[in-house]
Amino acid sequence: MDEPSRRNPLHDMALRAFDLSEQAARYGLAEQQRRLERWRARLFMITQMALAAGTAWFLGQKVLGHDMPFFASVAAILCLGFSFGQRTHRVLEVTFGVFIGVFIGDLFVMLFGTGPWQIALVCFVAMSIATWFNAKPLMINQSGIQAATVMTLMPAPGQGFSRWQDALLGCALALVFALVAPTSPVQKPRRKAAAVLEQCARALREARLALSTQDQNRAEKVLQSARNTERQLQQLADAAAEGVAVTRYSPFLRSERHHVQAIAELVAPLDRLARNLRVLARRAAIATWRGEGVPAEYLDFLDDVADVVDFCASELAARRLPVRARPRIENVAQLTAGIGVRGSMSGIVVLAQARSMLVDLMELTGLDYGEARTRIPDVE
Repeated sequence: MDEPSRRNPLHDMALRAFDLSEQAARYGLAEQQRRLERWRARLFMITQMALAAGTAWFLGQKVLGHDMPFFASVAAILCLGFSFGQRTHRVLEVTFGVFIGVFIGDLFVMLFGTGPWQIALVCFVAMSIATWFNAKPLMINQSGIQAATVMTLMPAPGQGFSRWQDALLGCALALVFALVAPTSPVQKPRRKAAAVLEQCARALREARLALSTQDQNRAEKVLQSARNTERQLQQLADAAAEGVAVTRYSPFLRSERHHVQAIAELVAPLDRLARNLRVLARRAAIATWRGEGVPAEYLDFLDDVADVVDFCASELAARRLPVRARPRIENVAQLTAGIGVRGSMSGIVVLAQARSMLVDLMELTGLDYGEARTRIPDVE
């Protein structure tokens, strides 16, 4: 017999190189798309900060009469910051730190000049004063940074409190921008709450598929997806706190305060819903690893719960609290009341966690825990 034909090593290397280049191209394109989405998500905030910096410089020159109102622009940018949560609180905190730091720095330059010991002393005094007023670490750091900046970057003993005036102008302008042109504080919590529910619905359907096909890899992905809801919930909590703060202080959004507060009250039941989902996903992963079967009725129940979760998400997306979901939740609960408890431990845990999620969904419709619990009948 003829010897088997040998493969050309150069040909194999060329194929591997082609595969690697193709993978690199796909990864590069995906990475650029992620960066573009990140830029789009922050575009409004970047534009807002740029406009605030330019406006602060303009007002510093035209209103205050300062040739180089450096601290006006810097203070506006620092106070607005890149925080996506509790932005109004952040503006107030940084404003306090900048206010103290620049004021103490200006005072020390005017009285003692500038030098190593003056810089050390002014930072110590500024941060001590901020601490005395029970400031948070962000405020304390800003007070020290701004005091040192005044002493080193633009020391001008003969200009009195001009830089403090610039900083005060920039801080005030940042607060106006945060209140008059906020980063969608009314819509963001609602959208994030709907996104959490959509993620939960997808995880439930994937868990059903993993259990029905005994797909361990799919079950592991479901567990990871369920764990990711923690990050989404933290973003929701931050957005809700920001929305409540802005609607409380902004005269332009007072009418939205009730709606934003109602969305903020959904954080607690959503957190419990996500916790129950994580327990369910963990048990699904264990069941597929052990090869434990789950009754078909329990798997169908997961689809029913996912449908209700999706309906709640659509109601939030339509700017409505999911009150209309109550009859749907009750119908699903009634169907499972006679389903019976049987099968493996994994099946029982899946059933119990999914039914607990129905209670959480009832709370999302505006009921307290006691009333929500009474609407979900026990399993016979």
